[in-house]
Amino acid sequence: MTNSPASSSESSAFSLLDRRIQRWIWSEGWAALRDIQEVAIPAILPADRDVIISAPTAGGKTEAAFFPIISRLLREEEPTGAVLYVSPLKALINDQWERLEQLCRAVEIPVVAWHGDVPASRKHRFLKNPRGVLLITPESLEALFVIRGSSMPFLTASVVYVVVDELHSFIGSERGKQLQSLMHRVETSAGRMIPRIGLSATLGDMHLAAEFLRPEPVAAVTVLESRTAGQQLKVLIKSYGLPKNGNELACSKEIASDLFTALRGSNNLVFPNRRSSVELYTDLLRQQCEQAGVPNEFWAHHGNLSRELREETEHALKSGPYAATAICTSTLELGIDIGAVKSIAQIGPPPSVSGLRQRLGRSGRRAGEPAILRCFCDEAELTPEASISDRLREGLVQTAAMIRLLLKGWFEPPDVTGLHASTFIQQVLSVVAERGGASVGMLWSTLVQDGPFGNIDKESFLAILKEMGVRDLLVQDRTGLLLHGGLGEKLVNSYDFYAAFVTDDEFTLQHEGHTLGSLPISRPLVKDQRLIFGGRRWRVIDADDQRKVISVVPDPGGAPPMFDSAGAKVHNVVRNEMRAVLASEERITFLDERGQTFLAEARRAYRDTQLNSRILLADGNDALMLSWSGDKANDALCLMLSSRGYTAWNEGLAVRVHKCRIEELEPALRSIGQAGGDALRPDSWNRAAVIREKWDWALPFEVLVNSFISSHLDVENACLVARNAVAG
Repeated sequence: MTNSPASSSESSAFSLLDRRIQRWIWSEGWAALRDIQEVAIPAILPADRDVIISAPTAGGKTEAAFFPIISRLLREEEPTGAVLYVSPLKALINDQWERLEQLCRAVEIPVVAWHGDVPASRKHRFLKNPRGVLLITPESLEALFVIRGSSMPFLTASVVYVVVDELHSFIGSERGKQLQSLMHRVETSAGRMIPRIGLSATLGDMHLAAEFLRPEPVAAVTVLESRTAGQQLKVLIKSYGLPKNGNELACSKEIASDLFTALRGSNNLVFPNRRSSVELYTDLLRQQCEQAGVPNEFWAHHGNLSRELREETEHALKSGPYAATAICTSTLELGIDIGAVKSIAQIGPPPSVSGLRQRLGRSGRRAGEPAILRCFCDEAELTPEASISDRLREGLVQTAAMIRLLLKGWFEPPDVTGLHASTFIQQVLSVVAERGGASVGMLWSTLVQDGPFGNIDKESFLAILKEMGVRDLLVQDRTGLLLHGGLGEKLVNSYDFYAAFVTDDEFTLQHEGHTLGSLPISRPLVKDQRLIFGGRRWRVIDADDQRKVISVVPDPGGAPPMFDSAGAKVHNVVRNEMRAVLASEERITFLDERGQTFLAEARRAYRDTQLNSRILLADGNDALMLSWSGDKANDALCLMLSSRGYTAWNEGLAVRVHKCRIEELEPALRSIGQAGGDALRPDSWNRAAVIREKWDWALPFEVLVNSFISSHLDVENACLVARNAVAG
């Protein structure tokens, strides 16, 4: 891997571009190339290496990649080559299609979006003549391999580049492993290496990002990072006290009132941590607009809303007649063009430092404007029965710690350690579909030996194939060829096969036949139930369990429906920074006065309980272990203790061991510290307890356990915590 800082010297790359691209740049009124574009053009143009482009949101990454890519395509003799642009979101594909169409129309290169909303005729034209830029999701690319496997060599023969947008969103996930496999299969189909270009605004560890983009050899990946000076950042954490009666709605109304005052009249993004909170705050803010007799400026945006409702919010932000603020989930965290926003608001602790950085990239994009971050934290009033989390003001301290890490330039590194055996099963079934059957040796060489699943050893590989046979996913004919079994054929032919991740069944919400969005089937609604959805209030008039359709009409009552939370895992470094915040006496300048009071209380509780020198605390009949480690280590500790007969669960800041005195717990911790990785004792685990991913049910138990451990647990840090807990 090589690093190339962006240049600040006069442009030398402009002359390398095709003259038609140069004319387009002049016609757009550009005075100069961005620093990242200056270094990306000579790196990408030869098409002889993989490149990662890392720059802030709106930093010119798309043009940095496509100016040289289109110039390269224009140099090709007819027919023009093709580019695979892989995006995590269909909405981002639509957005990038408009952006690239403006550039490519001038040079007569087609740009084709590929997803369910695109007419089949347009797709067929590309299949007959694969040239230009194809914008596609991993799931649609998977479908091409499964449905048109015999045509893939023809389709991939013309591919000159593979571009992965929002690279960070794939790393460490089942979907990311699927993408790695698909990129490798594109090259296998084409019979040659194809340069991969990764685009991202948030990458914590460039070496790990390079390892994801091209597992072997990493040294060939060129990393380009923008060195443009960051804009000024203004930060405020505003704190609220929850009443002793636990009336969260009253606190939410107070936060909504402050949001209304601070944000009205400008474009902003507000990020609560749950989709139900998106609905709650959108409703509260709409009510404030109605009470003030002003046009509504507050709009909901999350993944369960229909495309039409999401686009309505995006339009309000980008070109609506009034100022607009979106209350949203991470759906607006990625690079969809919504224009410039003045500020970002975060309600509750951010899910991660990298996510916070990604969100902040939306603010302060106009020249001379600062990026503005407002955080809103509610804290319970303390009682004698207050938990250690409340006494240490966990939410407030975590938010402050994350902002401090952001200001230091740290954010979570990508996690590339997972075995991802679930996705391996999907890829086995996909390759068998693509080839019309596959030998054991071919699967080994394609997916493991030369592919992205190199951490699956031969013993596990054979055990997985055997289990797939037992479960009727595969059968073997007399020649040794592996084919789909009856169940395998049924599953591969189902629409949801192409996604590597679990997708829950959902109810469709409709008003007069018009789809509003969807709700998880685990939270069914009943007739006459009131709800808030899309920031508007409805009443259920019919719930059809067979069709999974809920019909609603407008109604003045309503409450936000329940959705599952994203549940991001907190990193070790964040918890260590939380401890540093509590141990320090330094004033944190971006806290408001109430926040300063809460922090002083937390620091006093930290000193009084002597947490600078001990990990174990008694809490009634329970023992608490404050590990100051991330959730993966805490989860591992809980499993280690459970296998020894203890009842333990992860509360975030602490691991709670139920009905256990400290002196009873210490021998178990000593044993865990000495046993190291053997402390887990997975033989005692319930199989259902470690099934997390889509195809886990089809894995042999030992492989399932290893896959779960590799992706979800931090065994090394858990054992270190156990040793430290009983040291001295």
